[in-house]
Amino acid sequence: MTLAPVNLDELNADNATETVVIGPSKTYRIDFERGELGGTIDDDEAVLQFIQKAIMTARSRFFIYDDEYGCEIEDIIGKNVSSELLEEEVPRLIKEAIEYDDRIKSASNFFIERNGDQLEITFTVTLTNGKTLEGVSVNV
Repeated sequence: MTLAPVNLDELNADNATETVVIGPSKTYRIDFERGELGGTIDDDEAVLQFIQKAIMTARSRFFIYDDEYGCEIEDIIGKNVSSELLEEEVPRLIKEAIEYDDRIKSASNFFIERNGDQLEITFTVTLTNGKTLEGVSVNV
């Protein structure tokens, strides 16, 4: 005898369908230069801010974030690595940092410019709603 009724049809994996619901992206605006919050943003602007913040945040360093949030790009910035390694690793690291977000489908078309110990990275982001954000740029 069970304590709660069970509908076996609901447990049948063949009949199960998954519906993905993407929540609102409204968040606080961050002024990265001054380290201040001001106002709110939504939609594409919120996604762009998420991308910048996720890439700038070191993965697994801050207890407030789970292990999926952040980027490991700082491990190669400022190191004496070849351009070939940068061309291979930077896109992979950025994709890992942002593609787990349910608003982002993919990142592609990476252009990397090295300026001393810094990188300027420009790429294209395709969102799950069908929009494409071209010329997304971050400096690390």
